[in-house]
Amino acid sequence: MAPPPLPGVLAELAPLLDQYGYLAVGVLVFVEDFGVPAPGETILIVAALYAGAGKLNIVAVALIALVAAIAGDNVGYLIGRTGGQAFVRRWGRYVGLTPKRFQRAEDFFTRHGGKVVTFARFVDGLRQVNGIIAGTTGMPWRRFLAFNALGAALWVALWTTLGYVAGTRIGSVYEQLARYPVYLMAGLGVFVVVLVARHLIRKRRAR
Repeated sequence: MAPPPLPGVLAELAPLLDQYGYLAVGVLVFVEDFGVPAPGETILIVAALYAGAGKLNIVAVALIALVAAIAGDNVGYLIGRTGGQAFVRRWGRYVGLTPKRFQRAEDFFTRHGGKVVTFARFVDGLRQVNGIIAGTTGMPWRRFLAFNALGAALWVALWTTLGYVAGTRIGSVYEQLARYPVYLMAGLGVFVVVLVARHLIRKRRAR
């Protein structure tokens, strides 16, 4: 039995995901994990959503994302280990890793060690550079690999599960969003206000 068609704008993206979904997951998750600004986490969630809707295989999505995440972070570790701080200072600004940010992140890694590698994957910004910083701080590779694999497994499990569950109910979810657009816009407005307020508070504290 064929899966039901995806609603709304998702139906327009279905041919693209049907053809390139697995490749997109692997490539974007991989390159994001050594500093390239790519929507790795976003593509993972979308792929899991499509898997829930019957368009992709969720096991394949999860395995590809897991391998790509571990491999990408290890490339980052190799970059940090071989290139060191000189490499980061020269090229880091192209991915938003300024010397000041790098120093703060490196100090944080030094204090907290392996558990940072595990949970860094859930923090946007730190997820993209945690392998590089682990390499520059001299963390033993086997220790990094173990904590990185654990973090990658937890990260993939979280987003594939949530995306897949949402995908199995995508028709009803889309119907509710279309029925209550005012509430959706109000929610988005509140979210934006919270983000702006958070940014201003951080800026004030930094001063």
